[in-house]
This record gives sequence, C-alpha cells and structure tokens, in this order.
Amino acid sequence: MFTGIVSDVGTVISNGQRNDVQRIAIACKFKPEDLVIGGSIACNGICLTVVSRDDGSDGETIFEVDAAPETLEVTTASDWDLGRRLNLERPLKVGDELSGHMVSGHVDAMVSVVEREDLGETTRFWFELPEKIGRLVAPKGSVALDGTSLTVNSVKDDRFDCLLIPHTLQVTNWNERKKGDRVNLEVDLIARYVARLAETA
Repeated sequence: MFTGIVSDVGTVISNGQRNDVQRIAIACKFKPEDLVIGGSIACNGICLTVVSRDDGSDGETIFEVDAAPETLEVTTASDWDLGRRLNLERPLKVGDELSGHMVSGHVDAMVSVVEREDLGETTRFWFELPEKIGRLVAPKGSVALDGTSLTVNSVKDDRFDCLLIPHTLQVTNWNERKKGDRVNLEVDLIARYVARLAETA
C-alpha cells in the first residue's frame, strides 16, 4: 500500500528483455537497506517487486524490477526508455503517516495529457477521461497520476484537470510532462469499491 507521496525520482539506466519479462534497472537516492529484495516499490504509480539492489556511483542505489507482459500492455512501463525519470515511493509501514490517500499501485488506465497550462508558479494539467472509469473520477476527489496523489479540480465531459503546486513540480517528474504524454491513472480505492457495491446491490 502506498500514499501517492513521491519520495524520490529515479532514472532508468537499463531496460531489456529477460526470458518472458522486461528487466528494468533504476538508479535512485534511497539507501540500499531501505529497499527490500522481494518487497514492493511504486514506480510511476505501478506496484513492482524489487528483484535486486546494489550500490551505484555518487551515493546512488541501483535496483531492478521485472515488468510482466500484462504490465507492459496496460501501463506506461513500455515507454520507459533509458534516462526516463520515474516517481518512486516505498510502501507504507505500520505507523506511517497517511499524507496523501490510499494507493494500491494497480493502474486502472493509461490517460493522455490533453493540455498543459503554466499559470505562474502553478501548472494545470488536463487529462482525457476514459468512459469506463468516468463515473469514478469526481471533482475534489483523489486520483493517483504517475504515482502522485492529486486532487481533481473539475470534470468536463471526457476530460478532467488537476492543479499542481510548485512543491509537487519540484519533487516529482511532473515538470517534464507535456501534451500528448501518457500517464498511469489509478482511481480512488473507496470510489472503486463503492461502485462495485452499487453494481452488486
């Protein structure tokens, strides 16, 4: 379980096929002991398993994750070329503060940035809203976009927008996003389960 509060931005340093999975190596600032082999880590909002870790250069830690074919099909992991910067978050521990909202790391859809508005220090992003999850995204509700807990500002037909403050732009990879980029969207867990209960009622 995660919160959508990004704690580091890592960089993809290798990405290649290994048997039937994609093995991806990422350099980050986490301490090696903070990354548990076999444990989870959120990479741009995708819950992946750490399969190896090692000390890198300049105080960096290098860890590897495997992306299965289904993950590559339904998330942006297939877009992660060398040098791509990823929002990273380690999983919650008992007693940790829940600063964002509950995030599982299970992506509901890939959505495209349809517009970026730089408004002085803040930036507004407009995203497409797929019909299949449209009813799960509500104004003032929470979503996780590329692993970042954000508040939905408004919903208009087939799109919605989020306003990012300077701090978020500084500590995530969002300042690099532009029109046409694809990002991972996870809807609010509570909204998902409420909708499921309504379907089965």
